[in-house]
Formats: sequence, structure tokens, C-alpha cells
Amino acid sequence: MESTVAQKLEAIHNLQLIDSRLDSIIKVRGALPEEVQDLEDEIAGYETRLEKFNNEIQSFEDEIKALKDSIKESEKLIKKYQEQQMNVRNNREYDAITKELELQDLEIQVAKKKIGEAGVRIDTKKHDLDELTEVMKDRQKDLDLKKDELSTIISESENEEAKLNADREKAVKKVEERLLKSYTKIRANAKNGLAVVMVKRGACGGCFNTVPPQRQADIREKKKLIVCEHCGRILAGVEDEIVEEPAPKRKRTARS
Repeated sequence: MESTVAQKLEAIHNLQLIDSRLDSIIKVRGALPEEVQDLEDEIAGYETRLEKFNNEIQSFEDEIKALKDSIKESEKLIKKYQEQQMNVRNNREYDAITKELELQDLEIQVAKKKIGEAGVRIDTKKHDLDELTEVMKDRQKDLDLKKDELSTIISESENEEAKLNADREKAVKKVEERLLKSYTKIRANAKNGLAVVMVKRGACGGCFNTVPPQRQADIREKKKLIVCEHCGRILAGVEDEIVEEPAPKRKRTARS
């Protein structure tokens, strides 16, 4: 059965009321969700850098181990060549062994120099790692505080939010698809999230521009969907001003 315009307006206005309440709940959280996400991303970046530092330190330590093994090997060769040098038969053999001894001695010197350089790099990386770890600890404290704050705010409204989300699911089913698409598009472009508003005091409840009397009369009839000429919001109805009558003045009785 086709819904009347009045029913369509009631359905979309009800959805707007639910969404507005959800918006106000989310607004209370302020920028906390974004701040939490930013801190989590920042800490994830620190963790990546820490892992890189640790890998670099391990690489330098592996290099030092390899160089120390190379020194041991060179020392063995030196010992071997020294023993051979004692049993040479001519100057040519002596000179050849002497060159090998010098070469191995040079290898040891180069290895020791590289060990020293790698040690300096390890110290530098460890210093950077310690500094980064301290920064990360501070940021983690900030994150924990903001998470606790956000959790407290969410817990205060989670029951209401859950009920509103359940109500919203039901409300959405009552709105026809084409109208729901228009509503969603208008809401996305509206700063205050209002896609459906009432005419209040002769003006649009969204942009506050004046709505002409004849247009207000058409809105009251609810025979067709009418949008604000200025902001494009759906006008769901007209709220009449309640004018309170002034209390009658008491008549003063003449004194005799």
C-alpha cells in the first residue's frame, strides 16, 4: 500500500529525530575518538621504528661476531705461517710467508677498526632507541588516559545509544528508498546533520531563511514533499507559535 505524503514526512522526520539524538551523543565525545586513533597510529609508527633500530643493532652485532671470527682465523694463520717461517729453505719462501703474515696482520687491523665503528653505531642506535622508548611510554600514557576518558563517556550513553540504533533500524525500514537516499545526501552536506526540519517562526529550521506564507500553507497540507528554496532541506511541517494571553489586570478598588 502506497504511503501518503503525510506518512512519508512523519517517517523521515522520526528518523531525523533519532539521528539528531545520536549526533548529540557522538558530539559529547568531541575529538576524543580521533585523538585516540591518532595516538594509536603514532605509537604504531614508533613500534615500527623500534623494530628497525633493534634489527639494525642485531645486524651490527652479527657483523662484530663475524669480524671477531675473522680475527681468530687470521691469528691461527699467523701462528701457522710463523711456524712455517722457521723451516723455510730459501729467501723466496721467507718473503712469501712474510707477505702472508703482513696481510693477515692487516686483516686483523681492518677487522678491529670495523668492530670499533660498529660498536659506535650500536651505541648511537641504543641511545636513539632509549629516547624513542621514553617518548613512546609518554604517548602510551596519553593514549591510556584518553581511552579511559572515552570509555567513561561511551559507557554513560551506551544503553541509550544501543536503543537509538535499534530504533533507527526500525525507522529506516519505514522510509522509502528514494527518499532515504535524498535524506542521507542532505545530511552529509549539512553541518548540523539536519536534513528534515520544521518551519519555526516563519523560517526554515535549518538555514533560518524566511518561508513565504503561501508555501507554509502548502507545507501544512502535507500533500507533497516541499524542500527549502535556500538550503534544500525537507520541510516536515509548520510549528505554530503559542501566544500567551496576558493575565487580566486586577481592578483597584477605590478606597473610601
